[in-house]
Amino acid sequence: MSALDPGVVAGVGLAGGLGAALRYVVDTVVRRVAPGYPLGTLVINTTGAFLLGLVTGLVADGHLGPHVATVLGTGLLGGYTTFSTASVEALVLLEERRPWAALVHAGGMLALGLAAAAAGWWLAA
Repeated sequence: MSALDPGVVAGVGLAGGLGAALRYVVDTVVRRVAPGYPLGTLVINTTGAFLLGLVTGLVADGHLGPHVATVLGTGLLGGYTTFSTASVEALVLLEERRPWAALVHAGGMLALGLAAAAAGWWLAA
């Protein structure tokens, strides 16, 4: 696979846009259910980690080709998940003098993300 295969580059771009739009929808819906806490990013990053674990597991087992994996992993899931937003949300919680909420948010995201990625990879096996 060429690193700059035009079809893959286009696929990554289109899938990235779709992932970003999906992130916006999920975050908007979750904010209505849980206002006052950045739960949307937690849901997004946890489901994204699960799906990336699944994609990675499917590649490792030879069930998914590298082009499709790049479009799904780098494009769709790269556009869907967001480390930077999670970091800023934790900072905002600290600025609001809610250190425990910031710790739960940052630590919970890491723990849930690792568990979700492992579950996705395990499911693919």
